Amino acid sequence: MKIFEELESEVRSYARSFPRVFNRACGEYLYDTDGTEYLDFLAGAGTLNYGHNNPLFKHALLEYIEADGITHGLDLHTLAKQHFLETLNAKILIPRGLDYQVQFTGPTGTNAVEAALKLARNVTGRHNIISFTNGFHGVSLGALAATGNSHHRGAAGIALGGVSRMPYDGYLGDGFDTTAYLDKVLSDASSGIDKPAAVIVETVQGEGGINAASFEWLRSLQEVCRRHEVLMIVDDIQAGCGRTGSFFSFEPVGIQPDIVTLSKSLSGYGLPMALVFMKPELDQWKPGEHNGTFRGNNMAFITATAAINHYWSDDAFARDVAHKGNIISERLNRFAEDYGDGSFNARGRGMFQGINCVSGELASDISLRAFKKGLMIETSGAEDQVIKLLCPLTISEEALNKGLDKIEESISESCDHFRRIPREKNFFQQELA
Repeated sequence: MKIFEELESEVRSYARSFPRVFNRACGEYLYDTDGTEYLDFLAGAGTLNYGHNNPLFKHALLEYIEADGITHGLDLHTLAKQHFLETLNAKILIPRGLDYQVQFTGPTGTNAVEAALKLARNVTGRHNIISFTNGFHGVSLGALAATGNSHHRGAAGIALGGVSRMPYDGYLGDGFDTTAYLDKVLSDASSGIDKPAAVIVETVQGEGGINAASFEWLRSLQEVCRRHEVLMIVDDIQAGCGRTGSFFSFEPVGIQPDIVTLSKSLSGYGLPMALVFMKPELDQWKPGEHNGTFRGNNMAFITATAAINHYWSDDAFARDVAHKGNIISERLNRFAEDYGDGSFNARGRGMFQGINCVSGELASDISLRAFKKGLMIETSGAEDQVIKLLCPLTISEEALNKGLDKIEESISESCDHFRRIPREKNFFQQELA
């Protein structure tokens, strides 16, 4: 561990929460150099929806490497890219009635967001973007301007402009339709909000605290966008690739965004890969106008193709995710009832769920106790107050319940601990008062 402290930048974060040296992983488990087993409810922050070293993908990748397959090809046509696009079109886009052009951007989610924002501005000739409270879209400057978190925004070093922020669904309380407010603002020439090129939204806000927008709100948002001729961008980087149950998180809503960004679990194997989907009439790029050395990862094409072929050829996988999501929902709601004294609440949908634990101090304590029990799980939200479940979608039901048991044990122990602290120092009792 000494070399990390001596040489690696202070910017590291996950290593502080999980201070071990890991060297092996399989399925839903990680192993450190001492051989200790950890059940992984972090899964690469949602990058490993199909688990660690999924054998279906590993064998396809090893065969490709052994055959001297193209490892880097800029944006050249390659057989790996051809097979990926054909599979994506046949198994994902056509069955869902989606007519999109596909842009390969730089390899990370923030690269896709930057491209989407840039495209929207170029097509519409407008500069302003509408984003939402608690939204997270990346930490490169354009994406960061659309991100709400003050911790990340404060590191920019310059003023972040070109974005107007609106309240997300539920931000102003139940019964307040924030899309009606957006509609009013866009209808009023004196609102002070410039007509935007696009609205960018997550259907479920991951880093923002597992805030799930209602289907009605998302449909209304699309109607407002269309009424005012504003493009709708859905950032599906964390909520997509099956995390909420369907391949795209917006499918059950019945909307068709103008632009979609996708990354994280797209490759299925932790290999960096990001895409922008856009309606054909929006594909107005000039050749090389949005560039980058790593536009398309050929090894990721291999594993992504295998993932789509195996898990998305029918609805069996989606049904399994829905079943496990119901297990998670039932258990988290019970935890909230049993331990929160009315202050906790479960949130999210599919296998993208979490439990709001009053404060970041309590949630962090629960996460630490879980890690000591062999479970890796992170927190999210403005104050890191939400315990966030991101276990692999392929996790066995036995392992899922085992992990949920560890969460329950950790919540119980942590709540008991904080209730014993003197009242004047006890945020937990103050919150419940």
